[in-house]
Amino acid sequence: MMSFDEIKRVLSLIDNPVEKLEMVMDFGKRLEPVPENATCTEIVGCTSFVEICRAGNRFFARADSAIVRGVAAIVISIVDGKTPQQIKSIDIISEFQSLDLNLGASRLNGLNSMVRFLHDL
Repeated sequence: MMSFDEIKRVLSLIDNPVEKLEMVMDFGKRLEPVPENATCTEIVGCTSFVEICRAGNRFFARADSAIVRGVAAIVISIVDGKTPQQIKSIDIISEFQSLDLNLGASRLNGLNSMVRFLHDL
């Protein structure tokens, strides 16, 4: 999995919004498999099926939509390796918005649901 800084750098090199979303889907293909010892929670409020999984301070995700899998991969890259206390202090939405992605309203609702879950850990 790429770090958030790497994701941000890659996306900053792409001007075309469609190509950016294709890259987001590519990030989703790179998600690490969820380990057996991880605790998974389905994210309510997403149109697609999404789970965020946690094993200690490592985070993983799975989703049934390619674009949502990519969005989850980006969110995971922001919080992976951090404690719940550290995550609470991160403005995940602002970090995500800095990527200048053209997401629809339902995907933004899903993003907000993921962020709410992570801030409530």
